[in-house]
Amino acid sequence: MKSIIYWSALLSSALFMTQCANSKKITQKNDIPKERNLAYQDSYSASAYYEDLYNCAEMKYAFKGTTYKEFEAWQKEFRDKLKERLGITKLEKQLASFEVKARKIDSEDIGYAIRERWEIWTEPDVPLPFVLLLPKNKEGKLPLMITPHGHGKNTETYAGVYLSEQERIEGEVGERNVAVQAVQNGFIAIAPTSRGFGKTRTPEDKAKDVPYSCRTLLMQDLLVGRTPIGDRVWDISKLIDWALAELPVDKKNIIVSGNSGGGTTTLFAGACDTRISMSIPASYFSTFTKSIGAMYHCDCNYIPGILEYGEMADIAGLTAPRLFCALNGKKDPMFPLKEAQKAFANLKKIYTAAGVPDNCELYVGNEGHRYYKAGAWNFINKHLAK
Repeated sequence: MKSIIYWSALLSSALFMTQCANSKKITQKNDIPKERNLAYQDSYSASAYYEDLYNCAEMKYAFKGTTYKEFEAWQKEFRDKLKERLGITKLEKQLASFEVKARKIDSEDIGYAIRERWEIWTEPDVPLPFVLLLPKNKEGKLPLMITPHGHGKNTETYAGVYLSEQERIEGEVGERNVAVQAVQNGFIAIAPTSRGFGKTRTPEDKAKDVPYSCRTLLMQDLLVGRTPIGDRVWDISKLIDWALAELPVDKKNIIVSGNSGGGTTTLFAGACDTRISMSIPASYFSTFTKSIGAMYHCDCNYIPGILEYGEMADIAGLTAPRLFCALNGKKDPMFPLKEAQKAFANLKKIYTAAGVPDNCELYVGNEGHRYYKAGAWNFINKHLAK
């Protein structure tokens, strides 16, 4: 009888511990199902319908912790899941023994720097063009800035190469010559072609002079469990591999910064690759639901089921405790400032839990959808590792 009581008590204790563990797991992962609005509507409203869907999104990895221990556990699990969702994990497995190769195409002294054109094989069948800007009369290890571009026909605008005088004026007024800014500040700068642009467009789009092939890239990526954002983050990581091996790069100071679509690549690259010491996305940081989920945006912005995991602030939180500065414009209709401020408040909570609340900033420029070099370089100069 005593034996039965003992084993019964032991079983009850085990069940109780299991329930506690499951309860803890659900709380940490935000797994509690949300119910749709069940009230009948008299007419169909697409915006109201999708807002209801967004409100019911699982957001398993929306950060709810307050301590460093909670932050550390959340980040480790979430980063792995995000890389899997982007298709990066698949690339890592399929190309485990692959080594990047690069070749120089040309080199030119442009006065303030040496400008070189290169191709780098980020996959065996993906020779990706990039422009390398090298500062003159600099010795020792130098900081590196990689500058992914946004949507436009010219993939070399950030490197100060323009197709027309009008393009030069627009690029300089919008401060999109990001790689030029970097080399003039003593950085090594790499301005890569974003996957789906330039020489990486489809033959059909090249023949028709269509500026980019993002839709085709997305659709074909989806068939094999990949995404354009994942492809572009992978390319950034391979450029870092090459730069660390071949250039005098200070590994403590690897910065990624781009505008619009380049801001997208910047934010996700910083979340996935911990070698990036500083991420500065321009005209992108906001909420998914009120930017790409509320109006037309290019197909390459979309990741299947991303709201099952979290919002943009949660993705950006994977950069912590490393440095992060979002550049947003007051008049940007595509990535509304109000939503950027809301997202930043949530991001600040993550950085606070990580113990470094001052390592993230939101810079607000007075104009619209553009780059803001004042915000970028103030942040860089304040935080650049010595």
